[in-house]
Formats: sequence, C-alpha cells, structure tokens
Amino acid sequence: MGIKFGREYSEIINDFTDALQGIDGRYEFLEMSQDEWGGMDQAEREACMKTLADDLFYGLGTESPMSIGGCTVTHDAKRHLIRIDHGDALTRVIHLV
Repeated sequence: MGIKFGREYSEIINDFTDALQGIDGRYEFLEMSQDEWGGMDQAEREACMKTLADDLFYGLGTESPMSIGGCTVTHDAKRHLIRIDHGDALTRVIHLV
C-alpha cells in the first residue's frame, strides 16, 4: 500500500528520528542489548535511529501498528500522520503533509 506524504521525505525522517530518540528500549527493536547500545557513540546511535525511522516509515505502509519499546507506532492514513503512543498517552505526532 505505502504511505502517502506531501512534505519533504528528509524532513519527515528527521522528525521521526527525533521522536524515536525518546522511546525507552528502542534498541531492542534493533535486536541490541542495552550494553551494545551504550557502547556506541552518539553519531552511531543517531545513524541507527535514522535507519530505523526509514525502515519503520516503509513498514507502516503495510503493517500498522508496530511496537517499539513500550510505544505503539501507527500510520493514520485519514489524517496523514504517524502517531507514537505510550500506553494510552499520545507521545508524538509526525505530520506527513
């Protein structure tokens, strides 16, 4: 199916990457331990999160919602956005248009 978007893709991925930085346990989605994650420098962690954001963006086009750490990431096609929820609380919104 794919995700439709009207903003620059790089801006969406930057916003998505920033949002993913705030998710506890995000490294588990990458099948990494906390020690492995902590052993990387900041630039390596940012590169991993950017790659994860890119992968999730395309994954959400066919499988939504997805779980990352304690959060649920959902593509809302009607509102043209990606939601990141922690339990019942909305954590972040990434606008696609």
